[in-house]
Amino acid sequence: MDFDLSFMDHEDFGLAKSFSTAPLMVMPSASLPFHEQKDFEREPVEAANEIVTDGFCFKLAPCENQIEFMKMIKEKAPKLTDFKKGTTTIAFEFKEGVIVCVDARATQGSFIASGQVRKVIEINDFLLGTMAGGAADCLFWEKYVAMQCRVMELRQGERVSVASSSKILQSIMKQYRGYGLSMGTMFTGSDINSGASLYYIDDDATRLKGQLFAVGSGGTFAYGVLDTGYRYEMSTDEAVTLAIRAVVSATHKDSASGGVVRVYHVNNQGGWTLVHDQLDVTDEHYKYEKSKGHTGFGRENLPSKWI
Repeated sequence: MDFDLSFMDHEDFGLAKSFSTAPLMVMPSASLPFHEQKDFEREPVEAANEIVTDGFCFKLAPCENQIEFMKMIKEKAPKLTDFKKGTTTIAFEFKEGVIVCVDARATQGSFIASGQVRKVIEINDFLLGTMAGGAADCLFWEKYVAMQCRVMELRQGERVSVASSSKILQSIMKQYRGYGLSMGTMFTGSDINSGASLYYIDDDATRLKGQLFAVGSGGTFAYGVLDTGYRYEMSTDEAVTLAIRAVVSATHKDSASGGVVRVYHVNNQGGWTLVHDQLDVTDEHYKYEKSKGHTGFGRENLPSKWI
């Protein structure tokens, strides 16, 4: 049987839009008769004394109760699961949709691993998710939600609502609760009929619908700016400016946040747009300080002999 894989050569393959344009194909295993084909996803696998889960074939600890195992590790060897994480991600609703703004720094403990991480995950053409906690957990499961949304769209003949999509992610987190996932994501999107909406979902299967969230180690500093300047009746330009100001302020005070700022706008018409892709946080910090008559070095009020 021949399959048309030409869509993989397209320049947009792998981007969000490709999830809604790639053809649906069923590829049987080898050339076995149907009654002899095996369900490799459900077939138990035994290798090197490891327990393997159904479906995804995740390799787990060599015990039957994974939750009790994780509790024991946290008690007897807490540093093994005490991962040092840090980020600043914010999102808030306003009259013209939802603004999502994030930094781009990835850390490994006290080591800055990267300053160009894309912490807004483009799930599909109408859904966005943010990354806070474990990068692999957020990216894998939110991309999996993209696949599930596409399958449901093909079955039902219409695209899935933002609320239903967020419930898919919540149900996954509930299934793996206590397994050691690290995930705190803001899940947002736009329905054609009801407009944009915003949810917070974490690895404890908490799902909250809200108007404003700031997640990550820099979230406390971002809240200070947002609480001062947030208004639901803001214009898009005002909302973008406030979001950038909040994240830049957080990156200046939180050592685990930094790099560049990326801003997305989820509109009320069923889609989203990338507003800013790479705004350097240092340049933005000095620009804000200059607008206040400061140099940005924090030495404005020191005696002249110390300057």
